[in-house]
Amino acid sequence: MAKVVEMKTILLLAIVVVLLSLVACSASVFDEVSEPDQPESGEILLSEKQRVTLRDVDETDLATLVDGNNAFAFDLYQILRQTSGNVFYSPCSISLALAMTYAGARGETEQQMADTLHFILPQDRLHPAFNSLDIELSQRGEGAEGKDGEGFRLNIVNAIWGQKDYQFLATFLDILAENYGAGLRILDFIKEPEESRITINQWVSDQTEGRIEELIQEGLIDTFTRLVLTNAVYFNAAWEYPFEEDRTCDGAFYLLSGDEVTVPMMKRTESFGYTEGDGYKAVELPYDGGELSMVVLLPEAGKLEMFESSLDAQQMETIMEALEPNQIALTLPQFEFESEYSLKEVLTVMGMPAAFSARADFSGMAHNRELYIDDVVHRTFLSVDEAGTEAAAATAVIVAVIGMPITVTIDRPFILFIRDIETGAILFVGRVLNPAV
Repeated sequence: MAKVVEMKTILLLAIVVVLLSLVACSASVFDEVSEPDQPESGEILLSEKQRVTLRDVDETDLATLVDGNNAFAFDLYQILRQTSGNVFYSPCSISLALAMTYAGARGETEQQMADTLHFILPQDRLHPAFNSLDIELSQRGEGAEGKDGEGFRLNIVNAIWGQKDYQFLATFLDILAENYGAGLRILDFIKEPEESRITINQWVSDQTEGRIEELIQEGLIDTFTRLVLTNAVYFNAAWEYPFEEDRTCDGAFYLLSGDEVTVPMMKRTESFGYTEGDGYKAVELPYDGGELSMVVLLPEAGKLEMFESSLDAQQMETIMEALEPNQIALTLPQFEFESEYSLKEVLTVMGMPAAFSARADFSGMAHNRELYIDDVVHRTFLSVDEAGTEAAAATAVIVAVIGMPITVTIDRPFILFIRDIETGAILFVGRVLNPAV
């Protein structure tokens, strides 16, 4: 009898184990969410995939990625330089935010984005290469100082924000989790668009130590928004050779118009990397630790336009390869400014219009063709003084659903005309007060 009871007990335990296994197998691909199909606002959907924390890509892939990103950086410069005033942007931040978006692009949209952004590697190698670059950059500045007397900082972070209950593909979220460390943060854009905007902006502010407080302007997030992909970069580093504050004095800075303004001019005589070429001089200022630097290009007076128009990644590489140590008596202005850009029209002109239109194919994000990029916004901050440099940048890719068709019902008196489209010639004009007559 005891053996029978023992056998029944073992059988019951086996059944329980099997049932628990079936429950586990039927769980969602996301963990840390109590009800994965109905996530609440504020929750984070985490893929089962963990971020890859070891550099395991071929060095050739990493070099290809960097070359492509640099090419995009100067393609973008050729557009932005045509605006008036100062220009400052982070191609690294923009490329990262758009790379996360690119993970869900397919067809014509994918090809246009690849061509515009110089994403030469196929998707299965591109995203691991971005991850390896991030791992490489995260190792910079160990033991170095920041310009504020605290430690060196180069922080690059990503986050994605999705509409509550919207069904994003697990494969898309896996790519972002493994390569960008980005979990899907749940918001309710439909019911709380303004609150959602404030939440995202607060995250950006926190990641940039308060330097980028209003990345997404009021009205950019609305009830059609379904996904926002964000990147933030914060940099704070001391010069390897700081300028002495008591040598800073007011001096003239000559504007393109021929006028001049008076600004604080910093001075330092030191061995800096230097080269000069046809119509320009270049000097390299290293940051503490010697792993990063600022390269300043000074075109000859009256030749800025000519020099800018030829500036590309290849020329920049040539200039950097030519830098050699020289004793330089350097005078550099102290400055601080912010920039902001809407990149929708810029990226359209550069070659990826499909992503911003009803033709967009982001079926790698969700099982439909209703998503498109509503806008790409980018904001930056830059401060340069005697101690070093503080810079911050943030990018948001706002993805929305294509709006419902506009309803027009001709049920009251109307006017019409018949025209020749090519010439514009109007052939008939009319007014209908009663179509039943």
